[in-house]
Amino acid sequence: MRKILIVDDDQKTRELLRTYLAKNGYEVLLAHDGASFITELGTHADTLSLVILDVMLPDTDGFVLCRQVRQRSNVPIIMLTASSDETDRIVGLELGADDYIAKPYSPRELLARIKAILRRTALDAPAPRYHRFVGFTLDLMERTVTDSDGNLVVLTGLDFQLLKYFTEHPGVVLDRSVLCEETRGRDSGPLDRSLDVQISRLRLRLNDDGKQPALIKTVRGAGYVFSADVSVSGS
Repeated sequence: MRKILIVDDDQKTRELLRTYLAKNGYEVLLAHDGASFITELGTHADTLSLVILDVMLPDTDGFVLCRQVRQRSNVPIIMLTASSDETDRIVGLELGADDYIAKPYSPRELLARIKAILRRTALDAPAPRYHRFVGFTLDLMERTVTDSDGNLVVLTGLDFQLLKYFTEHPGVVLDRSVLCEETRGRDSGPLDRSLDVQISRLRLRLNDDGKQPALIKTVRGAGYVFSADVSVSGS
């Protein structure tokens, strides 16, 4: 799961971002000032996928933290500021930030920026080809799924995309709107049952008991969770 570290001195903003990003499949770590940020960075530096820095903090500023991050890591950085001064943006980018968002902003805009940066950085790193779980192997290159005996599991393109997203976020409760957007490029309406039909079909293909599913579990009022352990590899 992608891990994001956010430092912002406003508690309401921190909690809003954590809730929104967690619903979209990210693990979120929070810091309220520079000192707590440095502590979290020291603990998680090797596993972070992205850092979000607020420029204005009570004990330091985001520029100082950006410089400290760059001294030890190439993790992507997004900077947030309430200032409309272009100088802040230029300074942040020169210090090594990857993107810059002016307040006020919507969580959806921030999510789009996060996804864009992670897509760009992924191009520079070898992506794992295989996702393996309870005897099944999902091959991202061939876009196939095989069972423990090597038999091909027949899936539609949408089914494969849904399973891929589940295996990329094991153990994370994913709400319906996120799953629809990732697989269909749109939100689902309150009466749209196509996702439920698709998940029922996917359970059937994976021999996951529809009455008591062990792989794709329904979380009432919240969405679905892929409960299997997933290992990834390049070969």
